Amino acid sequence: MNILIVKLSAIGDVIHTLPSLAALRRLYPDAHITWVVEEAAADLIRNHPCLNDVLVSRRKTWSRGLLNGHLKQPFQEMRSFIKTLRERDYDIVIDFHGLFKSSVIVFLSRGKRKLGYDSLQELSGLFLSEKIPEDMSKHAVDRYLDFPRYLGAKTDAAEFILPSSSDAERSIIKLMEAHGLEDKKFMAINPVAYWETKLWDDEKFAHLADMVCRQLNMKVVFTGEKKEPIEKITSLMTEEKINLGGATTLPELACLYKRARLLITTDSGPMHLAAAAGIPVIALFGPTDPARTGPYGAGHTVLRTEMPCSPCFLKKCSTKQCMKDISPSQVFAAIEKTLTKE
Repeated sequence: MNILIVKLSAIGDVIHTLPSLAALRRLYPDAHITWVVEEAAADLIRNHPCLNDVLVSRRKTWSRGLLNGHLKQPFQEMRSFIKTLRERDYDIVIDFHGLFKSSVIVFLSRGKRKLGYDSLQELSGLFLSEKIPEDMSKHAVDRYLDFPRYLGAKTDAAEFILPSSSDAERSIIKLMEAHGLEDKKFMAINPVAYWETKLWDDEKFAHLADMVCRQLNMKVVFTGEKKEPIEKITSLMTEEKINLGGATTLPELACLYKRARLLITTDSGPMHLAAAAGIPVIALFGPTDPARTGPYGAGHTVLRTEMPCSPCFLKKCSTKQCMKDISPSQVFAAIEKTLTKE
C-alpha cells in the first residue's frame, strides 16, 4: 500500500493535518506514506515517525527563477521532482489542500484513488476520482480527519505528533542558558502574523510584557520569523527584553514552546505549533473564525471582540477595530486565569 498526502502549506495548515497522518498510519500500519510539502513548512514533517518519505515542492523558488529569466535550473528541478513523484505507484492520493497548486500534483502523481473535497475551488476537483463533502463549520483539524474517516479510520481524538530532534533540543537548551531561561519559568509571545488585520498594537504588546515581568515575576520571550519587527516592540519596554525572532528553526521553536509556561499570540502558524506542542495558548483573534482555525484542544483561551462584521476574513481593513478593542488588561487577566488552572 502506497499513500500520498498532498498538503503544501502553510505552517498552521500542515500542523492541522498531523492528526490525519497519525490516523492513516494507525489504519495502514505497513503502508509507505509520502507527504508533498512546500519549503516553508517542510521542517515540520521531516523525520516524522509516521512518514516514510517527504517530497519538497520548491514552487515559489522555481517561480522566482522563471520570472527572473533563469530557466535552466528551475526546469531541471521540476523535472527531477516529477520524476521522483512518479517513481512510486500510489494506491491512494489525498488532496488535503484543495487548490489548483495541489490538484496539479494529484494529477502528476497518477494515483489509483484520488481523494479530495467535493469542491471546484480553483478547479481542484477536476482530477479527483473520489470526493467527500467539506464541512466548513468544523475546525480544520476535524475537517481534515474526515478523509481518514472516509477510508475507515477511527478518530475519537486528534493526535498531534511532532518530529523529535536531538539537535533542536540541544540548540534550545543552549539558547535558554544564554538568556537565563528556566523550564516553565517564562512565557512566550508571538506578535507576528501574515495578515495586517491579525496584528495587535506594538505598544500593547510591550505594555503586556512589562506587566508580566513586573507583576508575575516571569521572563517574557518574543518569537517570530524575523528579529527586526519585534525590535519595535522591545524598544518600548522598560523590563528585560528577550528577542528570539529569527533565532530558531521550526523544530527548535517547538522545543522552546514545550518549555514555556504558555504562549500569547496572534492568529498564526506559531499559535498552532504551541497548541500541538501541548502548552496553553492565549490567542488574539480579529478577522478570522476561531471555531475554524483557533488553537485546537482544551486549555486554550481565545480573546476577541464581538464586532457585527466579524469574522470578515479580510486581509485589509481601514479601522482594524476588532483587534484594537482587545486591551492589555484583558490579556493579562486571561494569563492569570490560565495560571490558576494549572
